[in-house]
Amino acid sequence: MFVKHVEFENYRNLKNSVFDPGKGINVICGDNAQGKTNLIECLWLFTGGRSFRGSKEKELIAFGETNAVIKTEFFSEGREQTIEINIEKGKRKATLNGVPRNYLSEIVGKFCAVVFSPDHLTLIKNGPDERRAFIDGAICQTDAMYALLLSRYKKILNERNNLIRYIPQDRSLMETLSVWNETLAAAGSKIAARRAEYVRKLNLPAISFYDGISKGRERLQIEYRMNCKADQNGDEKEIYNKTLEKLINKQNEDISCGYTTSGIHRDDLMIKINDKDARSFGSQGQQRSAVLSLKLAEAAVLGEEKKEAPIILLDDVLSELDVSRQSYLLTKLSGMQVFITCCEKTVSSENVVYVENGILSEDKEV
Repeated sequence: MFVKHVEFENYRNLKNSVFDPGKGINVICGDNAQGKTNLIECLWLFTGGRSFRGSKEKELIAFGETNAVIKTEFFSEGREQTIEINIEKGKRKATLNGVPRNYLSEIVGKFCAVVFSPDHLTLIKNGPDERRAFIDGAICQTDAMYALLLSRYKKILNERNNLIRYIPQDRSLMETLSVWNETLAAAGSKIAARRAEYVRKLNLPAISFYDGISKGRERLQIEYRMNCKADQNGDEKEIYNKTLEKLINKQNEDISCGYTTSGIHRDDLMIKINDKDARSFGSQGQQRSAVLSLKLAEAAVLGEEKKEAPIILLDDVLSELDVSRQSYLLTKLSGMQVFITCCEKTVSSENVVYVENGILSEDKEV
């Protein structure tokens, strides 16, 4: 797939304008805080996902304005398509191919992209929350129902947490805890089974990419590690039984702590290099190579499932990689439509746009 045309109105600091990218590598140049990342973020929002920067909806609207509108024309699934997103009063509403959609989940899977920003380079260094978010975000691009599963699990978890906080004041509430244990285990097992399946798909391409980056000197291993101790190759029923068992065994501890201490919200993606935990023992270079391999594998799996290459968004990430990793990354992305932000034009491309004070121009002097 590829983007043909983008329009934005009252979107962050970007002046009302249009952008017609090329099919290959598109370089977006400019100093810091000029609007380069805003343009990458705009493209990402067409996936139906939230901002990869963690921004709230109201922060996407230009200062002093009440709403923002972004539009794109793109080629996918053998035809030209359009998406328009209106951001107003803290909400986003989408129109797909001229038809208004009630929920953003209805556009998920239509515009597929993989984003790679400097924040992702801490995927290994930081806690398991980021690694779970990486898996969940990738799955959501091909399975709109998965986002609903995540939302439902979060609601059930909140209800169980509220219940166990009141149990010390009213012990009769213990009678209802078994129902919430079963409900939480059922919802969680569906998510964990889907995550484990995705990691199995991610495994081979990630290992292959890391082998290429390290020139065969090192070996990458990834494993979905479940808090309930179920096998990553286990089925949903096994995961349910082990999750329920642990919830029951830990419920007194939960009541003491005031929150649920076990469940799929405690799962992690274990990343090893040569059989050693990359988080504890990997060098900075090894960790960056592992993250780069994971993001390339994410693009490969997405392309395989959608039967067409996704859009690649690289936000100021090349400056964080050495020359050999830059070269490897760009080689592997050959044939895809790529958007790269940078302060100086260091990548060869016929498609270059400069951004200054939110204004896009094909000339360096704007």
